Amino acid sequence: MALGPRLDLRQSQSLVMTPQLQQAIRLLALSNLEIESFIAEELEKNPLLESAGGDDDRTDPADTGEAPAVDRDEPETVDELLASGGGEAALDIDLDNENLHQDSASDRGGLDGGLGLEGIGGGSGEAGEGPDFDSFASEAPSLHEHLLAQAGERLSAGDLLIAQAIIEQIEETGYFFASLLDIAHRLGAPLGDVERVLAVVQALDPPGVAARSLSECLALQARDADRYDPAMARLIDNLDYLAKGNLAALRRICGVDDEDLADMIRELRAYDPKPGCRFGHDRVDAVVPDVFVARRAGGWAVELNGATLPRLLVNRSYYVELSGEAQDRQSKAWLSECLASANWLTKALDQRARTIVKVSSEIVKQQDGFFRNGVSHLRPLTLKTVAEAIGMHESTVSRVTSNKYLSCDRGLFELKYFFTSGIQSADGGDAVSAEAVKSQLKALITAERADAILSDDQLVDLLRAKGFDIARRTVAKYREAMGIGSSVQRRRQKALGAERPREASGWR
Repeated sequence: MALGPRLDLRQSQSLVMTPQLQQAIRLLALSNLEIESFIAEELEKNPLLESAGGDDDRTDPADTGEAPAVDRDEPETVDELLASGGGEAALDIDLDNENLHQDSASDRGGLDGGLGLEGIGGGSGEAGEGPDFDSFASEAPSLHEHLLAQAGERLSAGDLLIAQAIIEQIEETGYFFASLLDIAHRLGAPLGDVERVLAVVQALDPPGVAARSLSECLALQARDADRYDPAMARLIDNLDYLAKGNLAALRRICGVDDEDLADMIRELRAYDPKPGCRFGHDRVDAVVPDVFVARRAGGWAVELNGATLPRLLVNRSYYVELSGEAQDRQSKAWLSECLASANWLTKALDQRARTIVKVSSEIVKQQDGFFRNGVSHLRPLTLKTVAEAIGMHESTVSRVTSNKYLSCDRGLFELKYFFTSGIQSADGGDAVSAEAVKSQLKALITAERADAILSDDQLVDLLRAKGFDIARRTVAKYREAMGIGSSVQRRRQKALGAERPREASGWR
């Protein structure tokens, strides 16, 4: 074979992520409030962009040179580079014949003006007025504040001083590494009283707080979950064997078989090694809906929240004026770049709006039972199901549903809320949503009496009687995810709640 230079032709295909495509994908994942900030930056940089106000102040597109509408028959998906634009539209869902049709913006208020949906999401007042979501913002309590509030309900004035000194020394992770002897000397209190108060603090929420070691932290959580039996105690005392993977030694020490040891280890890994980290110091941000859903005859109306989404116009007359004054090539090139950027941005924002409405409309169609009857009728739903129904890629649906919120007459929900896993029905019927199971679980626990607290095993039996084939560990996982305590915690809380009315009325 001769060696030497030669020229070969090869054909290949590749996807090039242009800067515009990258920005279009980024815009799709932003919420309306984030889009508002992005538009404000673009208005500062591009002199050809203008933000239209309300209907009364809006300038005629013919005077400003607004970017012309593109025919609706052009591609409508982000997967096709978000290059198409179009007139404003809101989608209605006719659930009787499962057809989607578009109404004109003039009849419905459009995507850019007042929505005319009074009372959506709890709002009231004049048309177009939304709820004051800033009123819901509050400061999240810190770990120390949370502990002090509980200690004040359980301890006398003298013991409360000791508890305050202990709580002040608890780190953000929830651990207590200070010396009890130093606290006793500083307060002039007996060491036994300080140890007794520490035990009370360790019984507060969150479980595992004020522990002096990882072993003690896990032991406190096991006691709180009513799982601290002799075998679990030996496992916690020998965490070094677990870290080394010496399961044979752990089986021998704990006196259990493989199945019981595996169950204990799973239980242990479910505990929080840093219980204090769940309490932050950041302000709770107000949530503003991106999509409104209102009941209409025969179906639902799905519209974007135009109040948080300014409408952009391209001022072509200003472009003509500046072009006539520009003399050098560099200035003309800059103006052409501003015009191209402005045109693309208006089209990308319009396509983003239509894509969000299309995805939200499909979600509403799939979850019609939820919007009509509540969370118990929420169906299992995946991104793939919605993507296939509307002819988009699954990643596009994922971006659309990120950081977006939907407001309906049942409240405010993140779009991701409607995508849930399924639980097999006990009678072999259709699977039900995990959120529906959580709703039933919460209802059972809320209805329990103080003298008849339901254990997880009893909850499993009751849920199976309702047609939900679910395991005890799944019940415990759902209960903890909803912030509901174990049967021991609930018995303690309801007993404390029953005592308060008696004290208030003077009973002894």
